[in-house]
Amino acid sequence: QVQLVESGGGLVQPGGSLRLSCVGSGFAFSSQIMRWYRQSPGKEREFVAQINTASAITTYADSVKGRFTISRDNARKTVYLQMNSLKPEDTAVYYCNAAAFETWGQGTQVTVSS
Repeated sequence: QVQLVESGGGLVQPGGSLRLSCVGSGFAFSSQIMRWYRQSPGKEREFVAQINTASAITTYADSVKGRFTISRDNARKTVYLQMNSLKPEDTAVYYCNAAAFETWGQGTQVTVSS
């Protein structure tokens, strides 16, 4: 059974930083492209970042490029999202996803507000 558990969200002031984590289980983590998505109230879920299996290739949405960094630790079956220079428009529930599966965790809430 594929499971994804996100953590690390919280309330942060504009310009601040957060590091999100997502632990995967029930599948061959190291063989999967991993992605982060986010969803704000009233909006569709949107792509944020992607990392390939060997961490050699990363892709970002234009809205987060230069501020967010995706990384992974295959030994720990964990994918991370380092978020710097946060803006109020980054406020959302953040989800991770393994590319081959239509499985979503509970997400972690990120709120950027002064």
